[in-house]
Amino acid sequence: MREGSLHDLPGVYRVCLLTGRAGADATPLHADPDLLGHLWAGPYLAFPDAVARVIQDDHGVAGYCLAVPDTTAFERWLDEVWLPPLRERHPLGSGSTPADRALVERLHTTHRTDAVLLAEHPAHLHVDLLPRLQGQGWGRRVVDDVVGELSRAGVPGIHLGVDPANSVAPGFYERLGFMTVAGPPGARWYGIRMA
Repeated sequence: MREGSLHDLPGVYRVCLLTGRAGADATPLHADPDLLGHLWAGPYLAFPDAVARVIQDDHGVAGYCLAVPDTTAFERWLDEVWLPPLRERHPLGSGSTPADRALVERLHTTHRTDAVLLAEHPAHLHVDLLPRLQGQGWGRRVVDDVVGELSRAGVPGIHLGVDPANSVAPGFYERLGFMTVAGPPGARWYGIRMA
């Protein structure tokens, strides 16, 4: 495990695609293999205050945990810095598959996380591991490392969303101490408060 950087974009994008269908391989759904990464991985390697860890083995990047300490600042940066060039490159209505068109639409949608959720859990994270890393303790180690860094930085709480179709992730997060919290529809929300 090591700190992630922009040099990890290709490997992180690949893991994002291979886990992008509720933890399963989303490759068959997408003609553009980078769209998922543009939304759910790349900005976390580029955002100045992000905390990024990647796990690399002999075959390349096989997992990551990506987080931001201030979701509000991150969402503002997305709209001002990260998304404008992507919106230009991917005009609204473009995309060769239904899944790609849905991601392009999301690129063009200004997203703001629920203020009630952010009041106690201002940070958020994403973690994805390829099957070859799963069940070996890597998920716990990488999340613990990121949560520890956010805690040392004074973050009071962290949240994350889980695709309702993902039946494995909830148990994983609950074992790490995350608890169900209220959030907007479309995901199951979990949070953890720092001691």
